Amino acid sequence: MNNVKNRTEEIIKTRRDVYGDRVERRRDGLIMKAATLENRANSLLDSARERASSIPLGQPILIGHYSENRDRRFRNKIHDDMGRGFGLLNQAQDVCMQAQGVGGVISSDDPDALVKLREQLQHAQASQTMMVLVNKQIRKHKGDQAATLVALVDLGMTDANACEALKPDFAGRVGFPSYALSNNNANIRRIEQRIKEIERNMQAADVERTLASGVIYREDVALNRIMFQFNFKPEQASRDVLKRCGFRWAPSNGAWQRQLNNAGRWAAKAVIEALVLDKELGA
Repeated sequence: MNNVKNRTEEIIKTRRDVYGDRVERRRDGLIMKAATLENRANSLLDSARERASSIPLGQPILIGHYSENRDRRFRNKIHDDMGRGFGLLNQAQDVCMQAQGVGGVISSDDPDALVKLREQLQHAQASQTMMVLVNKQIRKHKGDQAATLVALVDLGMTDANACEALKPDFAGRVGFPSYALSNNNANIRRIEQRIKEIERNMQAADVERTLASGVIYREDVALNRIMFQFNFKPEQASRDVLKRCGFRWAPSNGAWQRQLNNAGRWAAKAVIEALVLDKELGA
């Protein structure tokens, strides 16, 4: 048991050293990118508005006048910069939305993944227990709304939430519908499965094998990566196969890699077969 605990602690330490606050850094990077885009957009829009203000209100292009071509270029520049400015503002908004979504999904690379998943599990289990108890009290006090409200508040619900639970839905049902309990139960099973998978992966042995082609295949548990290390630069077609199978070049490890899980192992098998990496010449 101590060996298992020590190995888990070592892996978590390694992941904290390697990946650390990667989520926060990614979020900060996206926020900075959004600010840069917004600044560029505002600069273009301010410049375009300033140039536009120099044109007298209602002033048409003087057809045939010596200034016609210059005036058209001037107005086209205003139009183009306005379009680019608003386009950059839209990009900035999209990047801000990306930043808000960072960290919403718990990555297996996260050193605190197990802690966060266990917290999620506790919350989901508590919600399941509460929903079952609420429905039980509603059935027990059916027809007596005042008594039901008191019972729900005694369970720990706020007055507002208790009243909300007693509002009929589109089908006239009160309390928590069966699909809500089913969905939450499915979520509990999903979280439990992820916890088991991460714990199982942490106890797996590292793998390193030299294939017939000379390419080294590795499964690094601490880094949570499946890797292909080539002693040569793969040709473009081979790189395309690796990318299609989810592998990306990581200069830090000198390898093509993706996350270590069952899907990654199947992808690695597909790469080995497609690139004939483990077949002896003439075999």
